[in-house]
Amino acid sequence: MARKKANYPLIEGLEITTLAAEGKAMGRWNDVVVFVPMTVPGDVVDVQIRCKRRRYMVGYVVRYVHKSPKRAEPFCEHFGVCGGCKWQNLPYDEQLAFKTDQVRDQLTRIGKIELPEIAPCLGSAQTRFYRNKLEFTFADRRWLTREEIAADAKIEAGPAAGFHIPDMFDKVLDIRLCWLQPEPSNAIRLETKRFCIEHGYTFHNAREHTGLMRNMTVRTASTGEVMVIVVFGSDDRPRIAALLDHLVVKFPEITSLFYIVNTKFNDSTADLDPVLYHGKDHIVEGMEGLHFKVGPKSFYQTNSAQAYELYKVAREFAELKPDEVLYDLYTGTGTIANFCAARCARVVGVEYVPEAISDARINSELNGIGNTVFYAGDMKAVLDDAFVAANGHPDVIILDPPRAGVDEPVIEVIRRAAPARIVYVSCNPATQARDLALLDADYRVAAVQPVDMFPHTHHVENVVKLVRRDFLLE
Repeated sequence: MARKKANYPLIEGLEITTLAAEGKAMGRWNDVVVFVPMTVPGDVVDVQIRCKRRRYMVGYVVRYVHKSPKRAEPFCEHFGVCGGCKWQNLPYDEQLAFKTDQVRDQLTRIGKIELPEIAPCLGSAQTRFYRNKLEFTFADRRWLTREEIAADAKIEAGPAAGFHIPDMFDKVLDIRLCWLQPEPSNAIRLETKRFCIEHGYTFHNAREHTGLMRNMTVRTASTGEVMVIVVFGSDDRPRIAALLDHLVVKFPEITSLFYIVNTKFNDSTADLDPVLYHGKDHIVEGMEGLHFKVGPKSFYQTNSAQAYELYKVAREFAELKPDEVLYDLYTGTGTIANFCAARCARVVGVEYVPEAISDARINSELNGIGNTVFYAGDMKAVLDDAFVAANGHPDVIILDPPRAGVDEPVIEVIRRAAPARIVYVSCNPATQARDLALLDADYRVAAVQPVDMFPHTHHVENVVKLVRRDFLLE
């Protein structure tokens, strides 16, 4: 028996009152929260509900009764469809204010700890073309927008080179101009698509698992170097060579060109080896006179200019002295470790990914830094009391964990090591708040500085300075 189609209401004249988590906006109807994407506080809208739960509903706008004076005009033609840059319709100062409020709310509500005054979110000087890395997906049929379907015209649903539609693994929106990454990013993507169509290349079909063209990653460094990684669905060497040879000629600014053959049913390439086809096996990022090697699998903050501001905050909070030992936990490719090395006696970095640690060591060598040492391994297994005894008592610890936060056994080792200061850099204030609560018995939060790494999104980095409580009593 077919499931009866739900009869969801049309809500007229709903006032959007506030922004909410995950980039959503919301109002209330009969004491029920209603989430409405692509709206801003002050909008009054008619909303068609598409999802109904006991405590909330989700809908979409069918008519704007009144548009908020806070609303900004989105600058991207793909706004509202591709799923990225959801806050283009909100002025940037309003975005920063909400990110500050978001950090305050999560540290207070989840952490339940005493906090100093939280500094206003540090804005990004560049709010467009600020990313140094984008990953694109190829598909044999592009996603048709609601407007295109409503126009009821004969539309060519040809191949796509762009981004996944949110929550749809097999649907890809064809992107004409993306405002996230500087050129030659758009030009490389568009030329690759044009060449492949002209020469009869097949594009990926995620459901049938067919097609040669799968993915493409473009990395653009602040030094001007460009890396391109093209992922193919089969090892069709003649077609691979033809496309890559064309890109080498068409874009001489490409300094590193790789390809990967991925025949798996998922797009993950972490377990596959990139093949260097042309140029160097890395690009170089620069920061305050330092140079950092970035390979095809390396992690580097995707907003290069704002990463410098983030690391300056972390270094300032660390208050390093020439005779002190710094532990940089979750060090990645050693960017923070090498950035801080000149301010202290010794830096000990720990990271799970062996390739990242290899890059960290190379980065120290590249910059003539001799007071760093790096270890690869699971943080829970590597960082123990014996490790601390062997590598020296840390005067300062910098934490920059993934979104899941710090494992509790690691926090216990940190508490026993008892550094005078901890600097906690987080991309997820919610898990950061949880971890701060675990440290609260021994450490007091002395400063909080949100940093906006991703303009026009709800994401925010947050830097917290913790000082050992017995130091405060001295």
